[in-house]
Order: sequence, then C-alpha cells, then structure tokens
Amino acid sequence: MDEVSGTYNAHRRAHTADDRPTPGLNRAAAYLEAKQPYLDYHIALTVGWPIATGVIEGSCRYLVKDRLDVTGARWSLPGGEAVLLLRTVIANGDFTEYWQHHMRCEYQRTHTTLYQEQLDIAA
Repeated sequence: MDEVSGTYNAHRRAHTADDRPTPGLNRAAAYLEAKQPYLDYHIALTVGWPIATGVIEGSCRYLVKDRLDVTGARWSLPGGEAVLLLRTVIANGDFTEYWQHHMRCEYQRTHTTLYQEQLDIAA
C-alpha cells in the first residue's frame, strides 16, 4: 500500500524480491485497486452494516472444522466432500427432500436399469 496516497500500487508489487514477475500478485493488486471504494470496512462497521467475513468464517468452522478436524480422523477427498455435503444439507433443513431424491436415484440405478430387459419382454 502506498503510504502517501493510501492506495495499492500494482506496478510496484509486480516482482518478487528475486525480481521474478508475479502475475497472480498483479491481478490481486489490480482487483484491490478497482474495488477500493467498496473496501471501507471501518465506515461499514460504524454504520452497522454486516461484514460477511464473520458469517463465512463461522459457517466454515461449523460445517468443516467441527466435523473434519477431530483427533485421529483421516479423510479422503471424496469422503470429506460427502460428509460436508450431508452436514450442509442437514444444516439447511433440506435432508428429507435430499434423502427422497437420493432413494429415487438409488432405485433407478440398482433396480430399474438392471431389470429393464425383463420389463421389456413382459410388455
């Protein structure tokens, strides 16, 4: 951040200490420069507007950390995603609808497609 103007200067931050270009840093600096008028958090807090980071961090803690970060737990990516999906569906109050959909899909996958030839013959 420029100490005089209080703005981000993408050109000054365009290289690392080893003088290597950093395109990701350039994009981040350009984003901050473009969004600077909207980044006055102290004004938003003074007026009483909510800052979403607290809500997001609380949700991540509730959905992810409390369930997956237990002593001795080892999660595969698919297993962890499945647990998070179920926790999210339950937390949103949509479990009954989700479970009905899941059972319909399970029936389709295990019964309807396996016995389709017998049904065609009977018809």
